[in-house]
Amino acid sequence: MNILQLPEKFINSKKPIPDLFAFDYIMTTDIINRKANVNLNLFSFLQTGQKKINFADTSITINENQSVLIKPGNCLFTELLLEEQTYFCKLFFFSQNSLESFLLKHKSNFDFSKKGHTENPFFIIENDTYIKSFIQSLSTLMSIETELSQELFRIKFEEILLYLILKYKHSFISFLHSLIISENKTSFKNVIENNAISNLKMEEIAFLCNKSLSTFKRHFITEFQENPGKWIQRKRLLYAKEQLEDKKCKPSDIYAEIGYTSYSNFSIAFKNEFGINPKEIQK
Repeated sequence: MNILQLPEKFINSKKPIPDLFAFDYIMTTDIINRKANVNLNLFSFLQTGQKKINFADTSITINENQSVLIKPGNCLFTELLLEEQTYFCKLFFFSQNSLESFLLKHKSNFDFSKKGHTENPFFIIENDTYIKSFIQSLSTLMSIETELSQELFRIKFEEILLYLILKYKHSFISFLHSLIISENKTSFKNVIENNAISNLKMEEIAFLCNKSLSTFKRHFITEFQENPGKWIQRKRLLYAKEQLEDKKCKPSDIYAEIGYTSYSNFSIAFKNEFGINPKEIQK
C-alpha cells in the first residue's frame, strides 16, 4: 500500500497547499496500520469508529468521545468501524505559519515560555459540548464557497486554540510551543525497543524509523549486532512466555498481540525457541 500523504491526498494537485484545510474523512471498511506521512499539524475530530495511531516511540487509541492533535511526521493509522457502518473523522490541518502567527498575536495574553515543553507527538482532547459545537460549525463553514474561506478558517482556528488553552492551560500551551521548537529526536534504538512487543511488521517499524526496509536492516545490524527478524521474534516470544508463566493470558489470546497470524505458526515458533508447546507452560 502506498504511503498516504496528508493533506495532499485530499487536495487537487494543481492547487497549492493552504495554511488551513478541513476535510471529512469517511470510510466503510477497516484500515489496519496504514502508512501516513503527515505534513501539517493535524486535528483529528473523531465522530464515529475508533482510531489507533502508532508513532515512533508510542501509540494511542481514541474513541468518538475524543479528538487528538498530532505533530507532522510518519505514523501508522488503524481506523475501525466498530458497531457503525461508517468511520467518520473530521480532519483540520494547519501550517507552522498559522501557528506562529497565532502565538505572536496572543503572546501578551499567555505565557508561551520555552520551559517545560513536551516531546509527545500528540495531545488528546476530551470532546465536550463546546468542542462538539465547534465541529458542527466547522462543517457549516466547509459547505461555504467564498474567497474569504481562508479568513473564516483562520477565525475558527484561533477559536479552537484559545478554547483549548483555557481548558487545558499550561499543558496545552506547552504542546503548542513544542510544535514550533521541537523536532523528533527519538533515537533509532528507542523506536525499536518501544515497538518490539507489538503486532507491527518489520517494514512498518522501518517506516516509523523513517528508513527504507534495506537501510533499516543495515542500521539494525550495526546497532544490535543481530538480524532484526530473529531479534524481534525472540523478544516477542520471550514476552509471550512471561505472560503465560504469570498466567496473565491464554496461549490463544497472545499470538495476535505479538504479530502472528495463526496460533499454529506461533506454537511452532514457540516450541523451536523454548523446546515446549505454549499450552504446556500453564499445566
